[in-house]
Amino acid sequence: MIKDPHKIILRPVITEKTTQLKAQSGVICFEVARSANKIEIKRAIEQLFKTKVAEVRTQAKAGKVRRVGRNVGRRRDWKKAYVRLRQGEKPIEYFEAA
Repeated sequence: MIKDPHKIILRPVITEKTTQLKAQSGVICFEVARSANKIEIKRAIEQLFKTKVAEVRTQAKAGKVRRVGRNVGRRRDWKKAYVRLRQGEKPIEYFEAA
């Protein structure tokens, strides 16, 4: 069953660490569906951004416990994928500086 790439790749993760990774080694970080595997992530990136992927590394993140007053809640669990493009591929631009 072929899944919709927009349901696999949810959003880019933009932090200081991921910005440095993109500048130094061309690795881009995305939040992905928790059920997605590396092969599905690779196919979705290649379809959405018309580029070739060399490597995908995934990391499952546990949701943090948060409290507001005496109410205790929990953020949802999520998954992120570090994607490295093949040598010579153009970098993915996921947002434009205004």
